[in-house]
Amino acid sequence: MESALYIGKLRHRRFTPRNHDFSYPVYMAFLDVDRLPELMQISPFSSYNRWNWTSYHERDHFGGPGKSLRERLAEDAKRHGIALPGGKIFLLTHLRYLGYVFNPVSFFYFYDRSENLVMTLGEVNNTFGETQNYWLTPGNSVPATTAKRYRTEKEMHVSPFHPMDMDYEWILTSPGERLIVHMNTLIHGRPNFDATLELERRPWAAKELVRTLCAFPFMTVRVMSAIHWQALRLWLKGIPFYTHPGQTKSQPVAQEWKESGIG
Repeated sequence: MESALYIGKLRHRRFTPRNHDFSYPVYMAFLDVDRLPELMQISPFSSYNRWNWTSYHERDHFGGPGKSLRERLAEDAKRHGIALPGGKIFLLTHLRYLGYVFNPVSFFYFYDRSENLVMTLGEVNNTFGETQNYWLTPGNSVPATTAKRYRTEKEMHVSPFHPMDMDYEWILTSPGERLIVHMNTLIHGRPNFDATLELERRPWAAKELVRTLCAFPFMTVRVMSAIHWQALRLWLKGIPFYTHPGQTKSQPVAQEWKESGIG
């Protein structure tokens, strides 16, 4: 298992109460969490904890740099009654781009010492600055054949166009030449929305990184722009609107969707 770039597309589909779908090209970094400083020195255009064309900052995942990312992950796992398997850990995420980043969801892949994928973590962020970690382990897995499948209760408000009372169904392939993450949102067991991330592997190399940065200008700005553009389209379609549980229901609708995301 080695670090890599993954390039492909993200697709969203809504089925109720009205159909709505879109897709756009994306790239993400797949990084060995124990080698982050070294990996980000691969090019003059990439940095670790410093501003650059692209960079990785420790504060973007599980707090600051006082402890290693592996240690911070182990502490959060322990709070959930989970022990990490002891092998490599890889992070699939958007890097900073000219100092800016927003990650709707990042994934951590946990391997044992024999390089078997044991469990995954979905680190979900919303545009209110909140984060929720979904540990996907054998304890919440459901039977599957070719991919790993998990089901969790929704625990954080993400989109104003989805209620809190729903479940997430996660379907993930083991990262290889291709990588797929598919998520269904279920209301009373019935799907009303899904998202699919379908990516192909590229080597973690200086030329490949620069080529990718040129092909995907303003990647993380595009992510945030797409969130708000699709939110506006849903609002104009009259999709039911759900206020953030921490806010009063009297907050103007237009103001809230500006502060919120889709998903």
